Amino acid sequence: MQQYIARRLLFGLLTAILVSLMVFALMRIAPGDVAQMIALDASGGEASSITEETLQQIRESLGLDDALHIQYIKWVRDFATGNWGESFFTGRSVFSEFKTKFPVTLELVILSQILAVTLGIPAGIIMALKQDSRLDYIVRILSLAGLSVPSFWSATLLLVGGAYFLGWNPRLGYVSFFDNPIENLGQFIWPALMLGYISAATKARMMRSTMLEVLRQDYIRTAHAKGLAAFVVTARHALKNAFIPVVTVIGITTALALGGSVVMERIFTLPGIGNYILDGMLRRDFPVVQSLVLVLATSVIMVNLLVDLSYGWLDPRVRFQ
Repeated sequence: MQQYIARRLLFGLLTAILVSLMVFALMRIAPGDVAQMIALDASGGEASSITEETLQQIRESLGLDDALHIQYIKWVRDFATGNWGESFFTGRSVFSEFKTKFPVTLELVILSQILAVTLGIPAGIIMALKQDSRLDYIVRILSLAGLSVPSFWSATLLLVGGAYFLGWNPRLGYVSFFDNPIENLGQFIWPALMLGYISAATKARMMRSTMLEVLRQDYIRTAHAKGLAAFVVTARHALKNAFIPVVTVIGITTALALGGSVVMERIFTLPGIGNYILDGMLRRDFPVVQSLVLVLATSVIMVNLLVDLSYGWLDPRVRFQ
C-alpha cells in the first residue's frame, strides 16, 4: 500500500509539473501584450499617453523581461514557498483572494455532487431493477439529455426561459451561508443543479450498467433461490459490488465539476475561483491564472488518489501493487 501511494504521489507530482508548464506556456503565447493592458488600465484607456519607455518599465517591474525559463523557475519557487504573487491589475495577493473565493467554488461543487449522487444513483438502480419498462425508458431519455446538453446551455435556457415565459429568474449574486443560510441555498441550488445534471446522468447510466451486470451473476441467483427478499438481495449483495465502478465516475465528475464551475459562476455571478480565473485569463493576469489553475489541478489529482484508495475499502479483493 505504501509503495502504491508513493508511486501515485510521484505520478501526481509529474502531472502537476506538466500542468504548470502548459499553463505557463499558454499564457505567454496568447495574443496581446500584458504590459500594454496594464498601462491602458492605469491610464483609463488613454492609449496615446503610453510610451515604449512606460511599457519597458512595467515589464522590468514585473520580471517580464527575464528569460522564460527564469520566469518559470521563479514562479515555481515562489509558489512552492506559499508566495502565489499579486494580481497585475489589482495588486492584491492571489492567496488572499483564493481564501475568500475558494469557499464559494467548494460549496458549488459539493452541492452539485450531492445532488448528482442523490439523483443519479437511485435513478440507475431503478433503471436496472425496472429494465425495459416505461420508467426505464423515461429515465434513460432524461439521462441521455443530461449527457448531450452542455451545462452552460442548460443554465442559459433556465435564465432566458424562466424570464421570458414565466417572468421568473433565479437569485443571482452571492450571500454567505453564515449570513443568511436560506438566501445562500436559494442562490446555489440552481447553478448546482445545472452543474450536477450531467454528473447525475453519468452516474445513473454507469449505475444501471454495473447493476445489470451484477444482477446476472450466479451468487445473486443463489441468493434468490435461498428465498431472500428482493430488497435484501439488492441492498446486501448487489448494490455494494455494483457501486465499485461508480466510485471512479464520482471522482471524474467531481473533477469535471471543478472545471464546469468556471462557466456556472460566470452565468450566475458567483464570486468564486472559476470566475476569478476567467477574469484573469481575459486580462492575461499571469499570477492569478497560473497559481489557481495549478491549485485546481492538484485538487483533482488528490481527489483521484482518494477515489482509487477507496477501492480497497469497498472491495477487499482489490490489492494495490
